[in-house]
Amino acid sequence: MAAFDFSADDVFKLAEEIEINGEQFYRKAAEDVDDPRNKEMLLALAEMEKDHKRLFEQMRAGLKGAEKSETVFDPEGEAEQYLKALADIRVFFEKSMDTSSMEKILKDAIQAEKDSIVLYLGMKELVPEKYGKNRLEKIIKEEMGHIRLLSGELQKNKK
Repeated sequence: MAAFDFSADDVFKLAEEIEINGEQFYRKAAEDVDDPRNKEMLLALAEMEKDHKRLFEQMRAGLKGAEKSETVFDPEGEAEQYLKALADIRVFFEKSMDTSSMEKILKDAIQAEKDSIVLYLGMKELVPEKYGKNRLEKIIKEEMGHIRLLSGELQKNKK
């Protein structure tokens, strides 16, 4: 596949896919735990992912001009397929999830959030300024907030 520049619009679409995958991750984990408090917390995390998706949709709707434009002629939609594959494979990917303890679930979730930040930092290098590079910082900050929340929950579970 040829190298592409991406727009902020492309990355917000990617972020929305990652949030969908994150919501599914937490819902699946909630199905596999017995403790009602843990189940409730995981379902709350799933709802946060859903809220983040809505936030990213709103942020994407607010993009202007070049931030939303196609950066290359791509009639086959290869760039979008590439980004979707990244979202599906790189972050919250389908793997055998160890749901034997909340600690393991939370560690997996923290790793997925870290992976998403690394992915967004890499994507930021592929989005030229004129295509909305500065907008990506908001996505990264949202994901960093998730890590803080999950780390706090992990600390509570270790006590």
